[in-house]
Amino acid sequence: MDEEFWKKKLSEEEYRVLRQKGTEAPFTGRYVSTHDQGVYRCAGCGEELFTSESKFDSGCGWPSFDAALPGGKVVEEADRSHGMVRTEITCGKCGGHLGHVFDDGPTPTGLRYCVNSVSVKLEPGDEK
Repeated sequence: MDEEFWKKKLSEEEYRVLRQKGTEAPFTGRYVSTHDQGVYRCAGCGEELFTSESKFDSGCGWPSFDAALPGGKVVEEADRSHGMVRTEITCGKCGGHLGHVFDDGPTPTGLRYCVNSVSVKLEPGDEK
């Protein structure tokens, strides 16, 4: 899918984050404080990425998860932008930028998937 497709499909903010690797301002995203049950899907293509069961309050200003759904749903890649070395996370299906993963999570996985709210959409319901 080319960029014209994404520009037509996504809102301006979704396009900026998902396709141009932007970041929403901390504590502004709709899912920062959400505790509703369900599955978080990619806002671009609808791929299932995370469940509410793996969501936790990290206090970082973005929704945080300690695990992604298995099967390559979330892809990790080195990100050396902005003078830092981080691990970017993208949707395994459409390549949309989700955020970054860090190894400072408080749960047994030790991971904190720090996700832009605009990159995902919560499908309410029972978790998988």
